[in-house]
Order: sequence, then structure tokens, then C-alpha cells
Amino acid sequence: MYPLPCRQHPAHPSPIISMDRPTVIFVTVCVADRRNLLPNSAAHQLLTEAWKKAGAWKVGRYVILPDHVHLFCSPFDPSFSLYRWVHFWRNEFTRQWPNKLDKPIWQKNFWDTQLRRGESYATKWEYVRLNPLRAGLVSNPDDWPYQGELEKLSWIEI
Repeated sequence: MYPLPCRQHPAHPSPIISMDRPTVIFVTVCVADRRNLLPNSAAHQLLTEAWKKAGAWKVGRYVILPDHVHLFCSPFDPSFSLYRWVHFWRNEFTRQWPNKLDKPIWQKNFWDTQLRRGESYATKWEYVRLNPLRAGLVSNPDDWPYQGELEKLSWIEI
């Protein structure tokens, strides 16, 4: 029996866009070498500004953790791929980052999953929302200051 080839990078399939349900993608982007760079107000502001500038996709709810970011997004311009969008905002963030010695900021790749149902959105959001609590960063997940919502995406009736 021959071994199956190993995938070296996530696949990033194009989202399935349907007229009868919203398109929501769950994305995780990690800091290179999982360094503790992001839990501060300056990084929070830079990320939200980069997402706003990269307007081809809408960012819904998000949580910024010390070494990675979880976010939910939806295409505003489906011709602009998720891969290009993530590449754009990461570059924008990196250009604005004040400490040159921290560069490169991001791992080369990222993880994404298209959500299929409102229940999966609610379940994923609860998992993401509780990350600061599980990491011992706060005693109440609502106290974590580096989270928010830029756009109301469908399926947020939690």
C-alpha cells in the first residue's frame, strides 16, 4: 500500500455562494512562531483598520488573542478571493506595525471553514468567545477587551 500524499498547506476552496443562505467563513490567522504580539489596543486598532480598508469581505465577530486571530467574514465582492483578502489585510497590518524587529508578523498560511448552518455559527462563536477564558486571560469572556463585531453577518441570532 502506498502512503497518501500529505497536504503541506490548507486548501482554501472558493466559498459556495447560495441565494437561499448566507455565506459565512470562519478564519484563523496565527502570528509567526506563535509570538505574543497581539493583545494590546494598538494591534486591535490596526487590525480593525486593516479589515475596514480591505473592503472586499465583511468582518463580523472576531477575537484577537495573544498569538492568533479568529474571525467570521462574508464576501462583499465574491470576485476577490478569501486568500487575496487575507493577504491584503495582513500586509496592510504589517506595514503599519511600529516595531520592525517583529517582522514578519504572520504565519504564511491560515485556516478557513465555510459554515453551513446558523447552529454551526452559534457553536463556533461560543468556542471563539470562550478562548480568552480557557487561556486564563480573563475570568469572564465578556471582559476580554480585544474582541468585537464590525458588521452584522447573517446567522448571528444567538
